[in-house]
Amino acid sequence: MDQSLVFDPDLIKRHDKSGPRYTSYPTAVQFHEGLDEAEYRRIAAATNADTKALSLYFHIPFCDTVCFYCGCNKIATKDRSKAAPYLQRVHRELEMQGELFDRSRVVDQLHWGGGTPTFISHQEMRELMAKTRECFQLHEDDTGEYSIEIDPREVRSETISLLRELGFNRMSLGVQDFDPMVQKAVNRIQTEAETMAALEGARKVGFKSISIDLIYGLPLQTVKNFGKTLDKVLAVDPDRLSVFNYAHLPDMFKPQRRINEQELPSAAVKLDILQMTVERLESAGYVYIGMDHFAKPDDELAIAQRKGQLYRNFQGYSTHAECDLVGLGVTSIGKVGNSYSQNVRTMDEYYQRIDAGHIPVFRGIELNDDDILRRDVITRLICNFELDKRDIESVYGIDFANYFSTELPELAQLQDDGLITSDEASIKVLPAGRFLIRNVCMVFDRYLRGAKERRFSKVI
Repeated sequence: MDQSLVFDPDLIKRHDKSGPRYTSYPTAVQFHEGLDEAEYRRIAAATNADTKALSLYFHIPFCDTVCFYCGCNKIATKDRSKAAPYLQRVHRELEMQGELFDRSRVVDQLHWGGGTPTFISHQEMRELMAKTRECFQLHEDDTGEYSIEIDPREVRSETISLLRELGFNRMSLGVQDFDPMVQKAVNRIQTEAETMAALEGARKVGFKSISIDLIYGLPLQTVKNFGKTLDKVLAVDPDRLSVFNYAHLPDMFKPQRRINEQELPSAAVKLDILQMTVERLESAGYVYIGMDHFAKPDDELAIAQRKGQLYRNFQGYSTHAECDLVGLGVTSIGKVGNSYSQNVRTMDEYYQRIDAGHIPVFRGIELNDDDILRRDVITRLICNFELDKRDIESVYGIDFANYFSTELPELAQLQDDGLITSDEASIKVLPAGRFLIRNVCMVFDRYLRGAKERRFSKVI
Protein backbone atom coordinates (compact mmCIF):
# COMPACT_ATOMS: atom_id res chain seq x y z
CA MET A 1 0.00 0.00 0.00
CA ASP A 2 0.94 3.65 -0.42
CA GLN A 3 2.23 4.91 2.96
CA SER A 4 2.84 8.51 1.88
CA LEU A 5 1.47 11.49 3.78
CA VAL A 6 0.27 14.95 2.77
CA PHE A 7 0.08 17.66 5.45
CA ASP A 8 -2.74 20.07 4.54
CA PRO A 9 -3.11 22.73 7.30
CA ASP A 10 -6.36 24.12 5.90
CA LEU A 11 -7.93 20.67 5.75
CA ILE A 12 -6.80 19.92 9.32
CA LYS A 13 -8.17 23.20 10.65
CA ARG A 14 -11.52 22.54 8.98
CA HIS A 15 -11.87 19.09 10.49
CA ASP A 16 -10.13 19.48 13.85
CA LYS A 17 -12.68 18.39 16.45
CA SER A 18 -12.87 16.14 19.49
CA GLY A 19 -13.09 12.40 19.08
CA PRO A 20 -12.04 8.98 20.40
CA ARG A 21 -8.62 7.44 19.82
CA TYR A 22 -10.29 4.06 19.21
CA THR A 23 -8.06 1.87 21.32
CA SER A 24 -11.40 0.13 21.67
CA TYR A 25 -14.81 0.20 20.08
CA PRO A 26 -17.14 0.77 21.80
CA THR A 27 -15.01 3.19 23.80
CA ALA A 28 -14.75 3.20 27.59
CA VAL A 29 -17.55 5.79 27.73
CA GLN A 30 -19.94 2.90 27.04
CA PHE A 31 -18.63 0.62 29.79
CA HIS A 32 -21.22 -0.25 32.45
CA GLU A 33 -21.31 -2.12 35.75
CA GLY A 34 -23.52 -4.85 34.35
CA LEU A 35 -20.36 -6.59 33.23
CA ASP A 36 -19.01 -7.69 36.60
CA GLU A 37 -16.68 -10.42 37.85
CA ALA A 38 -19.18 -13.21 37.27
CA GLU A 39 -19.78 -12.14 33.67
CA TYR A 40 -16.05 -11.76 33.11
CA ARG A 41 -15.41 -15.28 34.37
CA ARG A 42 -18.12 -16.66 32.07
CA ILE A 43 -16.71 -14.89 29.02
CA ALA A 44 -13.11 -15.83 29.81
CA ALA A 45 -13.99 -19.51 30.22
CA ALA A 46 -15.69 -19.53 26.83
CA THR A 47 -12.56 -18.25 25.08
CA ASN A 48 -10.65 -21.43 25.94
CA ALA A 49 -12.53 -23.23 23.18
CA ASP A 50 -10.29 -21.76 20.47
CA THR A 51 -7.05 -21.59 22.54
CA LYS A 52 -5.79 -18.47 20.78
CA ALA A 53 -2.78 -16.63 22.18
CA LEU A 54 -2.90 -14.19 25.08
CA SER A 55 -1.68 -10.67 25.75
CA LEU A 56 -0.96 -9.44 29.30
CA TYR A 57 -1.00 -5.81 30.39
CA PHE A 58 0.33 -4.84 33.84
CA HIS A 59 -0.48 -1.43 35.27
CA ILE A 60 2.20 -0.24 37.68
CA PRO A 61 0.82 3.12 38.79
CA PHE A 62 3.65 4.64 40.84
CA CYS A 63 5.70 7.70 39.85
CA ASP A 64 8.50 9.36 41.81
CA THR A 65 7.30 12.80 40.68
CA VAL A 66 4.23 13.97 38.84
CA CYS A 67 4.53 15.43 35.33
CA PHE A 68 2.03 18.25 35.07
CA TYR A 69 0.83 17.25 31.59
CA CYS A 70 0.00 13.68 32.62
CA GLY A 71 -3.49 12.26 32.12
CA CYS A 72 -2.62 8.71 33.20
CA ASN A 73 -3.86 6.87 36.26
CA LYS A 74 -0.91 7.14 38.64
CA ILE A 75 0.19 7.58 42.25
CA ALA A 76 2.96 10.12 42.79
CA THR A 77 5.11 9.15 45.77
CA LYS A 78 8.75 8.93 46.79
CA ASP A 79 7.99 6.09 49.18
CA ARG A 80 9.20 3.01 47.29
CA SER A 81 7.84 0.72 50.00
CA LYS A 82 4.30 1.36 48.72
CA ALA A 83 5.00 -0.90 45.75
CA ALA A 84 5.31 -4.08 47.85
CA PRO A 85 1.69 -4.38 49.08
CA TYR A 86 0.44 -3.48 45.61
CA LEU A 87 2.57 -6.10 43.90
CA GLN A 88 1.44 -8.71 46.44
CA ARG A 89 -2.11 -8.14 45.19
CA VAL A 90 -1.00 -8.22 41.54
CA HIS A 91 0.58 -11.61 42.23
CA ARG A 92 -2.72 -12.84 43.64
CA GLU A 93 -4.61 -11.43 40.67
CA LEU A 94 -2.20 -13.24 38.37
CA GLU A 95 -3.07 -16.48 40.13
CA MET A 96 -6.81 -15.88 39.80
CA GLN A 97 -6.59 -14.81 36.16
CA GLY A 98 -4.25 -17.68 35.32
CA GLU A 99 -6.83 -20.17 36.61
CA LEU A 100 -9.33 -18.90 34.00
CA PHE A 101 -7.25 -19.55 30.90
CA ASP A 102 -6.05 -22.83 29.45
CA ARG A 103 -2.36 -23.32 30.20
CA SER A 104 -1.68 -24.15 26.53
CA ARG A 105 -2.46 -20.56 25.53
CA VAL A 106 0.92 -18.92 25.06
CA VAL A 107 1.48 -15.22 25.84
CA ASP A 108 2.49 -13.58 22.55
CA GLN A 109 2.37 -10.03 23.92
CA LEU A 110 3.22 -8.62 27.35
CA HIS A 111 3.47 -5.01 28.47
CA TRP A 112 4.35 -3.19 31.69
CA GLY A 113 2.85 0.30 31.68
CA GLY A 114 2.33 3.04 34.20
CA GLY A 115 2.89 5.20 35.96
CA THR A 116 6.54 4.26 35.90
CA PRO A 117 7.13 0.49 35.76
CA THR A 118 10.78 0.92 36.72
CA PHE A 119 9.66 2.50 40.01
CA ILE A 120 9.76 -1.01 41.51
CA SER A 121 13.00 -2.62 42.70
CA HIS A 122 15.06 -5.15 40.78
CA GLN A 123 13.97 -7.90 43.15
CA GLU A 124 10.31 -6.93 42.68
CA MET A 125 10.81 -7.06 38.91
CA ARG A 126 12.25 -10.57 39.18
CA GLU A 127 9.43 -11.73 41.43
CA LEU A 128 6.70 -10.29 39.21
CA MET A 129 8.06 -11.95 36.09
CA ALA A 130 8.58 -15.23 37.97
CA LYS A 131 4.97 -15.17 39.16
CA THR A 132 3.83 -14.41 35.62
CA ARG A 133 5.70 -17.44 34.31
CA GLU A 134 4.17 -19.51 37.07
CA CYS A 135 0.63 -18.53 36.09
CA PHE A 136 0.90 -18.18 32.31
CA GLN A 137 2.94 -19.76 29.52
CA LEU A 138 5.50 -17.24 28.28
CA HIS A 139 7.78 -17.67 25.29
CA GLU A 140 11.27 -18.87 26.12
CA ASP A 141 12.82 -18.10 22.72
CA ASP A 142 12.46 -14.29 22.51
CA THR A 143 9.73 -14.50 19.86
CA GLY A 144 7.12 -12.79 22.05
CA GLU A 145 6.47 -9.05 21.88
CA TYR A 146 7.39 -8.12 25.46
CA SER A 147 7.58 -4.38 26.03
CA ILE A 148 8.02 -1.89 28.84
CA GLU A 149 7.65 1.88 29.29
CA ILE A 150 10.84 3.48 30.58
CA ASP A 151 11.49 6.75 32.37
CA PRO A 152 15.21 7.28 31.67
CA ARG A 153 15.56 9.04 35.03
CA GLU A 154 14.59 5.78 36.75
CA VAL A 155 17.04 3.30 35.23
CA ARG A 156 20.70 2.37 35.47
CA SER A 157 22.62 0.11 33.12
CA GLU A 158 21.99 -2.80 35.50
CA THR A 159 18.24 -2.18 35.22
CA ILE A 160 18.34 -2.34 31.44
CA SER A 161 20.34 -5.57 31.55
CA LEU A 162 17.92 -7.09 34.05
CA LEU A 163 14.89 -6.23 31.94
CA ARG A 164 16.45 -7.92 28.93
CA GLU A 165 17.31 -10.95 31.06
CA LEU A 166 13.68 -11.14 32.22
CA GLY A 167 12.50 -11.35 28.62
CA PHE A 168 11.69 -7.78 27.59
CA ASN A 169 12.74 -7.05 24.01
CA ARG A 170 10.96 -3.77 23.23
CA MET A 171 11.22 -0.47 25.03
CA SER A 172 9.44 2.87 24.96
CA LEU A 173 11.46 5.83 26.29
CA GLY A 174 9.59 8.86 27.61
CA VAL A 175 11.29 12.09 26.52
CA GLN A 176 8.53 14.62 25.64
CA ASP A 177 10.96 17.54 25.09
CA PHE A 178 14.66 18.23 25.77
CA ASP A 179 14.25 21.99 26.16
CA PRO A 180 15.11 22.92 29.81
CA MET A 181 12.46 25.65 30.03
CA VAL A 182 9.74 23.34 28.74
CA GLN A 183 10.86 20.61 31.14
CA LYS A 184 10.67 23.02 34.08
CA ALA A 185 7.20 24.20 33.04
CA VAL A 186 5.86 20.62 33.10
CA ASN A 187 7.94 19.40 36.09
CA ARG A 188 9.88 16.78 34.14
CA ILE A 189 13.57 17.56 34.44
CA GLN A 190 15.39 14.98 32.34
CA THR A 191 18.83 15.38 30.84
CA GLU A 192 19.77 14.34 27.36
CA ALA A 193 22.57 12.25 28.86
CA GLU A 194 20.12 10.22 30.97
CA THR A 195 17.99 9.47 27.96
CA MET A 196 20.84 8.52 25.65
CA ALA A 197 22.41 6.29 28.31
CA ALA A 198 19.16 4.31 28.56
CA LEU A 199 18.85 4.04 24.79
CA GLU A 200 22.43 2.95 24.24
CA GLY A 201 22.17 0.51 27.12
CA ALA A 202 19.10 -1.07 25.54
CA ARG A 203 20.86 -1.45 22.22
CA LYS A 204 23.92 -2.92 23.88
CA VAL A 205 21.96 -5.74 25.53
CA GLY A 206 19.93 -6.53 22.41
CA PHE A 207 16.50 -4.88 22.66
CA LYS A 208 14.82 -5.45 19.29
CA SER A 209 12.90 -2.19 19.10
CA ILE A 210 13.28 1.17 20.81
CA SER A 211 10.65 3.88 20.61
CA ILE A 212 10.88 7.49 21.81
CA ASP A 213 7.82 9.43 22.99
CA LEU A 214 7.51 13.17 22.34
CA ILE A 215 4.68 15.61 23.08
CA TYR A 216 3.87 18.78 21.15
CA GLY A 217 1.69 21.57 22.53
CA LEU A 218 3.42 21.85 25.91
CA PRO A 219 4.02 25.26 27.52
CA LEU A 220 6.81 27.40 26.02
CA GLN A 221 7.23 25.16 22.99
CA THR A 222 8.04 26.78 19.67
CA VAL A 223 8.81 25.44 16.23
CA LYS A 224 12.47 26.33 16.75
CA ASN A 225 13.03 24.74 20.15
CA PHE A 226 11.03 21.60 19.35
CA GLY A 227 13.09 21.31 16.19
CA LYS A 228 16.20 21.13 18.38
CA THR A 229 14.67 18.25 20.32
CA LEU A 230 13.97 16.49 17.04
CA ASP A 231 17.60 17.00 15.96
CA LYS A 232 18.79 15.20 19.08
CA VAL A 233 16.25 12.38 18.73
CA LEU A 234 16.92 11.76 15.04
CA ALA A 235 20.65 11.70 15.68
CA VAL A 236 20.22 8.47 17.68
CA ASP A 237 17.98 6.88 15.02
CA PRO A 238 15.19 5.23 17.08
CA ASP A 239 13.14 2.46 15.49
CA ARG A 240 9.86 4.23 16.23
CA LEU A 241 8.65 7.63 17.34
CA SER A 242 5.40 8.65 18.97
CA VAL A 243 4.57 12.35 18.72
CA PHE A 244 1.52 13.02 20.88
CA ASN A 245 -0.71 16.06 20.94
CA TYR A 246 -0.94 17.53 24.42
CA ALA A 247 -4.62 17.76 25.36
CA HIS A 248 -5.11 20.39 28.07
CA LEU A 249 -8.06 19.11 30.12
CA PRO A 250 -7.49 20.46 33.65
CA ASP A 251 -11.05 19.69 34.73
CA MET A 252 -10.38 16.00 34.12
CA PHE A 253 -6.70 15.78 35.12
CA LYS A 254 -5.74 17.67 38.28
CA PRO A 255 -1.96 17.88 37.64
CA GLN A 256 -2.68 19.94 34.52
CA ARG A 257 -4.05 22.72 36.73
CA ARG A 258 -0.43 23.51 37.63
CA ILE A 259 0.36 24.38 34.03
CA ASN A 260 0.35 28.07 33.18
CA GLU A 261 -2.23 28.28 30.39
CA GLN A 262 -0.74 31.57 29.23
CA GLU A 263 2.43 29.69 28.28
CA LEU A 264 0.67 27.13 26.08
CA PRO A 265 1.34 27.54 22.35
CA SER A 266 -1.59 28.73 20.26
CA ALA A 267 -3.46 26.34 17.98
CA ALA A 268 -1.63 27.88 15.01
CA VAL A 269 1.79 27.34 16.60
CA LYS A 270 0.88 23.76 17.53
CA LEU A 271 -0.04 23.10 13.92
CA ASP A 272 3.24 24.63 12.75
CA ILE A 273 5.16 22.41 15.19
CA LEU A 274 3.33 19.35 13.91
CA GLN A 275 3.93 20.24 10.27
CA MET A 276 7.63 20.78 10.90
CA THR A 277 7.80 17.47 12.76
CA VAL A 278 6.07 15.54 10.01
CA GLU A 279 8.31 16.99 7.33
CA ARG A 280 11.45 16.26 9.36
CA LEU A 281 10.43 12.66 10.08
CA GLU A 282 9.48 12.00 6.48
CA SER A 283 12.83 13.41 5.32
CA ALA A 284 14.54 11.09 7.80
CA GLY A 285 12.78 8.11 6.22
CA TYR A 286 10.06 7.40 8.78
CA VAL A 287 6.61 6.15 7.77
CA TYR A 288 3.43 7.50 9.36
CA ILE A 289 1.70 4.49 10.91
CA GLY A 290 -1.21 6.53 12.22
CA MET A 291 -2.45 8.08 15.46
CA ASP A 292 0.80 9.92 16.31
CA HIS A 293 3.05 6.94 15.50
CA PHE A 294 5.98 6.84 13.07
CA ALA A 295 8.26 3.92 12.25
CA LYS A 296 11.05 2.99 9.89
CA PRO A 297 9.87 1.27 6.70
CA ASP A 298 11.41 -2.05 7.76
CA ASP A 299 9.79 -1.97 11.21
CA GLU A 300 7.31 -4.77 11.87
CA LEU A 301 4.46 -2.26 12.28
CA ALA A 302 5.14 -0.66 8.89
CA ILE A 303 5.42 -4.07 7.26
CA ALA A 304 2.18 -5.28 8.87
CA GLN A 305 0.39 -2.14 7.67
CA ARG A 306 1.54 -2.68 4.09
CA LYS A 307 0.20 -6.23 4.30
CA GLY A 308 -3.12 -5.07 5.77
CA GLN A 309 -2.40 -6.95 9.00
CA LEU A 310 -1.89 -4.14 11.53
CA TYR A 311 -4.01 -4.12 14.70
CA ARG A 312 -4.74 -1.64 17.49
CA ASN A 313 -5.60 -2.16 21.15
CA PHE A 314 -5.04 -0.54 24.54
CA GLN A 315 -1.29 -1.03 24.15
CA GLY A 316 -1.27 0.87 20.83
CA TYR A 317 -0.50 -0.56 17.41
CA SER A 318 0.37 -4.24 17.32
CA THR A 319 0.90 -7.18 15.01
CA HIS A 320 -1.02 -9.53 17.34
CA ALA A 321 -4.63 -9.11 16.28
CA GLU A 322 -6.02 -12.36 17.63
CA CYS A 323 -4.84 -12.20 21.24
CA ASP A 324 -7.20 -12.02 24.19
CA LEU A 325 -5.88 -9.17 26.34
CA VAL A 326 -5.84 -9.69 30.12
CA GLY A 327 -5.55 -6.48 32.14
CA LEU A 328 -3.83 -6.73 35.54
CA GLY A 329 -3.60 -4.12 38.27
CA VAL A 330 -5.65 -1.14 39.34
CA THR A 331 -7.67 0.59 36.54
CA SER A 332 -6.33 -1.75 33.83
CA ILE A 333 -8.54 -2.66 30.86
CA GLY A 334 -8.70 -6.01 29.12
CA LYS A 335 -10.28 -7.39 25.96
CA VAL A 336 -11.39 -10.99 26.37
CA GLY A 337 -13.62 -12.60 23.76
CA ASN A 338 -16.05 -10.03 22.42
CA SER A 339 -15.92 -7.94 25.58
CA TYR A 340 -13.98 -5.21 27.33
CA SER A 341 -13.54 -5.12 31.09
CA GLN A 342 -11.94 -2.71 33.54
CA ASN A 343 -10.57 -3.17 37.04
CA VAL A 344 -11.57 -0.92 39.92
CA ARG A 345 -10.00 2.52 39.95
CA THR A 346 -8.77 3.09 43.52
CA MET A 347 -6.12 1.27 45.51
CA ASP A 348 -8.47 0.73 48.46
CA GLU A 349 -11.05 -0.98 46.26
CA TYR A 350 -8.38 -3.01 44.49
CA TYR A 351 -6.90 -4.26 47.75
CA GLN A 352 -10.33 -5.07 49.19
CA ARG A 353 -11.44 -7.11 46.21
CA ILE A 354 -8.18 -9.02 45.85
CA ASP A 355 -8.03 -9.74 49.60
CA ALA A 356 -11.58 -11.11 49.41
CA GLY A 357 -10.55 -13.47 46.61
CA HIS A 358 -12.25 -11.61 43.78
CA ILE A 359 -11.00 -10.62 40.33
CA PRO A 360 -11.39 -6.82 40.59
CA VAL A 361 -13.40 -6.24 37.39
CA PHE A 362 -16.11 -3.67 38.07
CA ARG A 363 -17.38 -2.62 34.65
CA GLY A 364 -17.13 -3.28 30.94
CA ILE A 365 -19.22 -4.14 27.91
CA GLU A 366 -20.04 -7.28 25.95
CA LEU A 367 -20.28 -6.43 22.27
CA ASN A 368 -23.40 -7.08 20.22
CA ASP A 369 -23.34 -7.98 16.53
CA ASP A 370 -23.47 -4.34 15.45
CA ASP A 371 -20.58 -3.44 17.77
CA ILE A 372 -18.46 -6.27 16.36
CA LEU A 373 -19.12 -5.20 12.78
CA ARG A 374 -18.41 -1.53 13.44
CA ARG A 375 -15.29 -2.37 15.44
CA ASP A 376 -13.94 -4.31 12.47
CA VAL A 377 -14.67 -1.41 10.11
CA ILE A 378 -13.02 1.13 12.42
CA THR A 379 -10.02 -1.12 13.11
CA ARG A 380 -9.35 -1.72 9.42
CA LEU A 381 -9.52 2.00 8.68
CA ILE A 382 -7.42 3.22 11.61
CA CYS A 383 -4.76 0.55 11.10
CA ASN A 384 -4.53 0.09 7.34
CA PHE A 385 -6.15 3.26 5.91
CA GLU A 386 -8.45 1.25 3.67
CA LEU A 387 -11.53 -0.94 3.82
CA ASP A 388 -12.69 -3.65 1.44
CA LYS A 389 -16.48 -3.26 1.49
CA ARG A 390 -17.05 -6.55 -0.29
CA ASP A 391 -15.02 -8.42 2.30
CA ILE A 392 -17.10 -6.82 5.06
CA GLU A 393 -20.26 -7.86 3.22
CA SER A 394 -18.97 -11.42 2.90
CA VAL A 395 -17.84 -11.74 6.53
CA TYR A 396 -20.96 -10.22 8.10
CA GLY A 397 -23.65 -11.06 5.55
CA ILE A 398 -24.75 -7.48 4.95
CA ASP A 399 -25.21 -5.07 2.07
CA PHE A 400 -22.74 -2.32 2.94
CA ALA A 401 -24.68 0.53 1.31
CA ASN A 402 -27.93 -0.44 2.99
CA TYR A 403 -26.46 -1.15 6.41
CA PHE A 404 -24.55 2.12 6.49
CA SER A 405 -27.09 4.25 4.64
CA THR A 406 -27.03 6.83 7.47
CA GLU A 407 -23.25 7.12 7.21
CA LEU A 408 -22.99 7.48 3.43
CA PRO A 409 -23.75 11.24 3.29
CA GLU A 410 -20.96 11.89 5.81
CA LEU A 411 -18.58 9.73 3.79
CA ALA A 412 -19.51 11.71 0.70
CA GLN A 413 -18.59 14.94 2.50
CA LEU A 414 -15.21 13.53 3.52
CA GLN A 415 -14.65 12.47 -0.08
CA ASP A 416 -15.55 15.93 -1.35
CA ASP A 417 -13.00 17.39 1.07
CA GLY A 418 -10.25 15.08 -0.19
CA LEU A 419 -9.87 12.91 2.90
CA ILE A 420 -10.98 9.65 1.29
CA THR A 421 -12.16 7.96 -1.86
CA SER A 422 -15.21 5.74 -1.60
CA ASP A 423 -16.83 3.57 -4.26
CA GLU A 424 -18.85 0.35 -4.35
CA ALA A 425 -15.79 -1.77 -3.61
CA SER A 426 -13.73 0.12 -1.04
CA ILE A 427 -12.92 3.11 1.13
CA LYS A 428 -9.37 4.40 0.91
CA VAL A 429 -7.95 7.11 3.15
CA LEU A 430 -5.93 9.51 1.02
CA PRO A 431 -2.50 10.83 2.09
CA ALA A 432 -4.12 14.17 2.99
CA GLY A 433 -6.70 12.43 5.19
CA ARG A 434 -4.43 10.25 7.29
CA PHE A 435 -3.90 12.79 10.04
CA LEU A 436 -7.69 12.94 10.26
CA ILE A 437 -8.29 9.20 10.43
CA ARG A 438 -10.24 9.65 13.66
CA ASN A 439 -12.74 11.76 11.72
CA VAL A 440 -13.20 8.95 9.21
CA CYS A 441 -13.68 6.39 11.98
CA MET A 442 -16.16 8.60 13.83
CA VAL A 443 -18.55 8.31 10.89
CA PHE A 444 -19.08 4.65 11.82
CA ASP A 445 -19.35 5.23 15.59
CA ARG A 446 -23.02 4.65 16.42
CA TYR A 447 -22.59 5.85 20.00
CA LEU A 448 -21.46 9.33 18.95
CA ARG A 449 -24.74 9.97 17.16
CA GLY A 450 -26.92 12.05 19.44
CA ALA A 451 -24.30 12.16 22.22
CA LYS A 452 -24.84 15.28 24.30
CA GLU A 453 -21.15 15.73 25.08
CA ARG A 454 -17.90 14.36 23.73
CA ARG A 455 -15.38 13.66 26.46
CA PHE A 456 -12.45 13.26 24.12
CA SER A 457 -9.33 15.14 23.09
CA LYS A 458 -9.01 17.16 19.90
CA VAL A 459 -8.03 15.20 16.80
CA ILE A 460 -4.95 17.41 16.20
